[in-house]
This record gives sequence, structure tokens and C-alpha cells, in this order.
Amino acid sequence: MRPRVGQMLASTVDTTAVIVVRCQDAEVEITCGGAPMTEANGPGHAAIGTADPQSMGGAVLGKRYADEDLGLELLCTKQGQGTLAVNGVPLPMKSAKPLPASD
Repeated sequence: MRPRVGQMLASTVDTTAVIVVRCQDAEVEITCGGAPMTEANGPGHAAIGTADPQSMGGAVLGKRYADEDLGLELLCTKQGQGTLAVNGVPLPMKSAKPLPASD
């Protein structure tokens, strides 16, 4: 799939839903729980698949997941038990930027 900014994706194995915040114009496979994610507004977005037990690390509501090398960033809008991954590699949770010190 070629993700686009603002696109809503839903898991087919659990309740996880995300919004694409940043992406490159490249073909990538975004998965949750080991199964491909689908367009949240389109057909096939109900939890009908079977999750891979090795890919059940969970996604946290309101957290961002990013791969800086691919330029991909996802915002979790509905948490679930599946691990978010791109091209088979789990996406790490993006850490907050430190605020400047105040004197």
C-alpha cells in the first residue's frame, strides 16, 4: 500500500486504529498483530483475521509510532493488543522531545 497523510487505517485482528501523520511516497506494508491493516473507511476493516501470537505487544492510545529511516509516523487513535509494524519490522514508540531548560 502507498500510505498518505491523514489516511485512517484499522487492524483486521483487533481494535487498533491509526492515522498516518507522516509518510514518504513509497510502497510499504503496514501490519498490526502480523496481519495487514486496511483502510478504516473501506471494506474489510472489521476484526476478522487471526493475530500472530509473536506480534501481540500492543499499541497505546495517543502515542506515535515512527520509523525515521522510512519517514513514516503513525498516531494510535484506538488502542489494541497487536504490535504495529512496517515491512515486518516492529515500529518503536516515538519518544517526546525534551523541553528546553528554563532558568
